[in-house]
Amino acid sequence: MAGLVQRYLDRIWREHAGCDDGQLADYIPELADVDPDGFGLALSSSDGFIYETGDAAVQFTIQSISKPFTYALALEMVGPEVVDASIGVEPSGEAFNEISVDPLSKTPKNPMINAGAIAAVALIPASSPEERFALIRDWYSAFAGRQLELDEQVYASEKATGSRNRAIGYMLQSFGVLDDDPDAVLDVYYRQCSLRVTATDLAKMGATLARGGVNPQTGRRVSNAAVVKRTLAVMVTCGMYDGAGDWVSAVGMPAKSGVGGGIVAVLPGQLGIGVYSPRLDAKGNSVRGVRVCRSLSEQLGLHFLTVARDSRATLRAVYDPEPGIRVYEAHGDLLFSGAEQVIRVADRERDAFQVAILDVSRIDDIDDAARALLSGMAEELRSDGKSGFVVDPDRSVIRADSALDASRFASVADAVDAARLWLDAARRGR
Repeated sequence: MAGLVQRYLDRIWREHAGCDDGQLADYIPELADVDPDGFGLALSSSDGFIYETGDAAVQFTIQSISKPFTYALALEMVGPEVVDASIGVEPSGEAFNEISVDPLSKTPKNPMINAGAIAAVALIPASSPEERFALIRDWYSAFAGRQLELDEQVYASEKATGSRNRAIGYMLQSFGVLDDDPDAVLDVYYRQCSLRVTATDLAKMGATLARGGVNPQTGRRVSNAAVVKRTLAVMVTCGMYDGAGDWVSAVGMPAKSGVGGGIVAVLPGQLGIGVYSPRLDAKGNSVRGVRVCRSLSEQLGLHFLTVARDSRATLRAVYDPEPGIRVYEAHGDLLFSGAEQVIRVADRERDAFQVAILDVSRIDDIDDAARALLSGMAEELRSDGKSGFVVDPDRSVIRADSALDASRFASVADAVDAARLWLDAARRGR
């Protein structure tokens, strides 16, 4: 039944696969040589289940998606007071590589532009550039759940063409933001941007942020919840550069893009999304990445203002009224991520029953994505030689014109009676 969600992702990927708008980031020579048609999409649920489609396993460099993670490491290691003294949290309204600071504080306007990211690198306490980079790489790797590797060619290419970043570094030193040698700080910055990731890695990193700093696959607490809250807040307002307003309005998830073609998006408490497509728009964001995230948000109801109550959606009870019959009783608000978990629990336990009864009579609210997933459970079960019924007195899941209406019952007792008859008929058929 997890295949129902997989089909959603595959369909959304296909919708945008033909888009060839945008240009490669040719100001970094190595990035100009990547396959422009690469396109991968991955989603990680808050309990670590991964869905992938397209080129989700293709490696590319993390680039500016590194910025929120280094910012989080600085918050973790030196505390918000020290970080706030060097980096602001306001949207800049400028290009990501603008050579500028706040006119009053003389500090970078936020950590998601190059000036703020360079300042964040300098805040990581270490005795050498090598130690500083090791701390950063280990931090990113803990979010991804695997050791990330450096792309030496991209690192060399960025370092050789980094005149603008060098100008930013020396400007920050002149205003007292950098205490260390700017060239040493910049060397670490180039290296952090040149770490290789995949769309699946980004989904896992996003899911770790969604879980308040706990990697859902490894179970390891990587960061504390207060640091994650601050990081996600800045990602909402500044993560998509001067396209942040359009992004929040249309997509509604904390996110960060990179000129390597990646986007990480986070639905707090619910899931992480990773996208890879290297053609960029004029603002430096992946064209297909933005479009696919917008489709995911619209079709699956992922806007963070829409899902504010989704944490109340749970399986209230799971029980077997008779051998071979299992009841899944849901309550609260059931939107996409809640429905995904319900069908995956049923999928995991399918060997323990012949008939599944989904009781949605206590559901307060449900969206179309969740309705489609739950309605599809009966079809999936039938294909496996089983049966599925829904207790849906208010037709919140199954509508009157649905082909599945015959599987709808007004009470659990009625559904159990029907399940008993189905089991008897199945046994006689053997």
